[in-house]
Amino acid sequence: MTTVVVEKLDVFKTHPLGKYLRRGMIPHIWCTGCGYGILMGEFLRAIDELGLDPDKIVIVSGIGCISRIPGYLNLDGLHVTHGRAIAVATGVKLANPDLHVVVFGGDGDLFAIGGNHFIHAARRNIEMTVICGNNFNYGMTGGQVAPTTPLQGRTTTSPYGNLENPFNLVYLAAAAGATYVARWTAIHVKWLRESIKKALMKKGFSFIEYISPCPEYYGRRNRMRDPLDWMRWFKEKSVIMNGIDPAKAELSMDRIVVGEFVDYERPGYVELLKQLERRVQESLKKRGIRTHARL
Repeated sequence: MTTVVVEKLDVFKTHPLGKYLRRGMIPHIWCTGCGYGILMGEFLRAIDELGLDPDKIVIVSGIGCISRIPGYLNLDGLHVTHGRAIAVATGVKLANPDLHVVVFGGDGDLFAIGGNHFIHAARRNIEMTVICGNNFNYGMTGGQVAPTTPLQGRTTTSPYGNLENPFNLVYLAAAAGATYVARWTAIHVKWLRESIKKALMKKGFSFIEYISPCPEYYGRRNRMRDPLDWMRWFKEKSVIMNGIDPAKAELSMDRIVVGEFVDYERPGYVELLKQLERRVQESLKKRGIRTHARL
């Protein structure tokens, strides 16, 4: 009798993105049909196609389903307190301006408790990329109503429908001063990847809203329990309108406007800080004051 020995495949060596994944953390714990695996895959393809040095990338997240991403990636990462990812990311960027700093956060984490951090980082044009996974509810803590829950959307805390007008995240980002703003859904994978590449190379504050399926919580209460229902909804209701005024970028159960809405240049915060440092040093030098201190 012949014995056949089958070697166990090492997915971390055979998968094209395996080098970016952290051993011992895969498989992930996201629910069946969750869109965050799609987002993580497109992010990894983006950095791979750009040829970025993994040692020059730092991922920061707060609390929520999407905030699991740093734990799955073989990159430097920080998993911080609820709503404080952008504040921590700001410190990372100022400490080492050579790093690509990326924030992954949910709609609740970034725009409820973390809302002030978001608008002021955009206003300052701090050089970082913020990717918001919008699944219309607090998916990790029980499916409660969130700042992005559509009107009449049913959640565990709005069982008869949401009465609060939701944020238009791309409009908010543009109004606060972000220099790159885009929105895509889980079905727009190629567009999403190209947007991530643009955002990563942007010399300023870049923002991408990613509309993600949440079948277990939001979907269950809004007749989209099957993950395929979400994909059909994205396909049927989405329209690409690049360059449209973000104020008119509708996001409702009847229409999803996606695309790249803002893309322009203005000096980033780190750049302005360096200019200030040079001016201070020149001023001190003229006054005969020697110093090695840096701002």
